[in-house]
Amino acid sequence: MIVEDEAGVRQALERGLARGGFDTIASASAADALGTDDFDVALVDLGLPDRDGVELCRELRTRYPDRPIIVVTGRDDELDVVDALDAGADDYVTKPFSLAVLSARIRRHLDRASAVTVIGALRIDRLARRAFLAGEPVDLTVREFDLLVALAAHAGEMVSKDDLIAGVWDAHWSKSTHTLDVHISALRAKLASPHIEAPAITTVPRSGYRLEAAPSNR
Repeated sequence: MIVEDEAGVRQALERGLARGGFDTIASASAADALGTDDFDVALVDLGLPDRDGVELCRELRTRYPDRPIIVVTGRDDELDVVDALDAGADDYVTKPFSLAVLSARIRRHLDRASAVTVIGALRIDRLARRAFLAGEPVDLTVREFDLLVALAAHAGEMVSKDDLIAGVWDAHWSKSTHTLDVHISALRAKLASPHIEAPAITTVPRSGYRLEAAPSNR
């Protein structure tokens, strides 16, 4: 999504990004931008006619916590950069800019965003191999993180013990499932919180486990 009030700049961005293989939608104001959610990354100009671009960044970040926001603006003052980043922008590009460089930055942010899974208060970053619960890091072992990723990939669905063992340990694992059960128990304890509506791991008797989007009494 391109949010730019200057028609010439907006149209040039549309044409250039289309040549680079991107599908684009364009908004000439903050109100237009907030009227759609059909985008994967937002390019935001700061000098908008109806609302300051920094405020728009803050609103977009609140609505879409994991969608990249790139400020594309003529303002190059350090305070503007700081304000935009503090408001939730992921990147800051000043005019004039290279379309090739902007395209590369868009691709980088999209690649990074595709590696992030959000389930309720739980955020999993597969590239960084880190998990966060309500913004706070969860201290996981290598196996616990891999189990969490495997369960999150099928959130709400049962994942069999055989599939978890094959994916996290070894497809030819010949021992009992006790090791898996112990790791699941530890992972479940680390996700539990009395103050947060955290996802919960439920047991499907004799079959496997399921990561629920909301806590369960089971």
